[in-house]
Amino acid sequence: MSMLIFPVPALVTLGLSAWLTWRFCNPSSLFHILDKPNERSLHINPTPRSGGIAILTGLLAGGALIWILHGTTLYVWFLAALVPVTVVSYLDDRAGVPVLLRLLAHVTGAVLLVWGGSFTFQNGLLPGMELSWVPWLGLLATLAYVVWMINLYNFMDGMDGFAAGMAVIGFGFLAITGWQAGNLQFAQTCLVIAGGAAGFLFFNFPPARIFMGDVGSSALGLLAAAFSLWGARDGVFPFWVAILIFSPFIADASVTLARRMFRGEKIWQAHKTHYYQKLVQAGWGHRKTVLIEYAIMMGCGISALLSQYVTSMLQTIMLAGWVLFYVVFFSWISWYSSRRRQGQL
Repeated sequence: MSMLIFPVPALVTLGLSAWLTWRFCNPSSLFHILDKPNERSLHINPTPRSGGIAILTGLLAGGALIWILHGTTLYVWFLAALVPVTVVSYLDDRAGVPVLLRLLAHVTGAVLLVWGGSFTFQNGLLPGMELSWVPWLGLLATLAYVVWMINLYNFMDGMDGFAAGMAVIGFGFLAITGWQAGNLQFAQTCLVIAGGAAGFLFFNFPPARIFMGDVGSSALGLLAAAFSLWGARDGVFPFWVAILIFSPFIADASVTLARRMFRGEKIWQAHKTHYYQKLVQAGWGHRKTVLIEYAIMMGCGISALLSQYVTSMLQTIMLAGWVLFYVVFFSWISWYSSRRRQGQL
């Protein structure tokens, strides 16, 4: 493939996403859907939340160009999985839908993705670890992973520039891994997703003029799951590499969920107890907090790339180091936000 052609789909996606996002910021736009602050919100003023539609439209355009170049049926299954997830998300953004209906849509999308892409957990969950899954258990674990990624991305989309930045950085690093492995189709498609998120980020970086809404966050969560499974299936990287790249979202959302379950809270209800939310509420604000999170994302991505050139033992030590980092970082945030609330800092 010509190097002149390689970036074209991503550039088309970026341009279309940016233009549509700008259009949707206008109150006269058909898709000017306002997000009114609630108990989970970190913003004060009603803000449009239709940016996800702009991202998806850009992805469809870029994906169509890649399909013309490569002609794979895998994109059809990606699209099929996105339909129930994004349709229910759009209805939820418009008027709200029951939790069970959202969950049914997420499970349907996960089934279509896993079945159509022949995705399932195999080896690569940890460096050097060989697993022999019972087939049905591996299938259930894969479906649960996809559903969780859809939801956790939605949970983490609560701060200006956060979810879009994770998509730009996360899929950007996945694109590099695809390039290193010689899988140009994988790399080019990851770059398209990063481009779609980047076009939206122009208007979502603090102070945000528009949000991506459930349409955007749910779609990006599904795609993050899909591309981590696709890359692992085709040998682009071990599965744990993708988990490390997206760990700033996975760690915060998973630990917060476990903490709320332990306290007996209703996990489906809105809240503001994620660690990034605590930093914003403790006085850091959106911009400072999201820049710190970007630095962590970059660190995870660079570590993932470097891990390809070291032994399994060093890979394990590196992962243990990141686990220790999150333990210390989250503990510090809890201590810091508590002291701020008490007026001791």
